[in-house]
Amino acid sequence: MPLHFELVTPERLIRSEEVHMVVVPGSEGEFGVLEGHAPFMSTIRNGDIAIYRSAGAEPERIAIEGGFAEVNDRGLTVLAEKAEA
Repeated sequence: MPLHFELVTPERLIRSEEVHMVVVPGSEGEFGVLEGHAPFMSTIRNGDIAIYRSAGAEPERIAIEGGFAEVNDRGLTVLAEKAEA
């Protein structure tokens, strides 16, 4: 079952899609999110988000700066101050 992922900046919605897994640069270390992950929130540090469209696929990387990540029953939302593909 896919994970719903959204990447949002103050200017616009960058991504809204179904993916296999996303690895986020959390302020306490990187964390991976799959469908069904327990709900939580984390601040994020500058780094790359790795988006895996399917299991075993090469990730797409998007550079982000600061913000928050929230995992809930709807999926993963990353609210980044800046994002560049």
